Amino acid sequence: EVQLQASGGGLVQAGGSLRLSCAASGDDVDSYAIGWFRQAPGKEREGVACLSSIDGRTYYEDSVQGRFTISSDNAGNTVYLQMNSLKPGDTAVYYCAAVEDYYCPNLGGWDYYGQGTLVTVSS
Repeated sequence: EVQLQASGGGLVQAGGSLRLSCAASGDDVDSYAIGWFRQAPGKEREGVACLSSIDGRTYYEDSVQGRFTISSDNAGNTVYLQMNSLKPGDTAVYYCAAVEDYYCPNLGGWDYYGQGTLVTVSS
């Protein structure tokens, strides 16, 4: 089992940047693919990005491709989501999540997630 703690949300103007952090702990953290999903009020959960733990490949939802970057530290225990050129439509609670797999299945199928962090983008 893996425990996840997200941080770094806040209020930013459109066009600005934020970096979210996810501290992962537990047994065999490096055997999980870790990523982010978000949920805006009244909307469905949406996978945003994912980092494969076996080959380092990254996956992004179409609307964030080119604006968001997922990465990890050398130990693999902290995963980051660098968000640039933020838009009001990016406003949501962002959750760090993990899959019991080395790969990222369709930016979904999350087995674990922690408390979210709120990102608000003003116009």
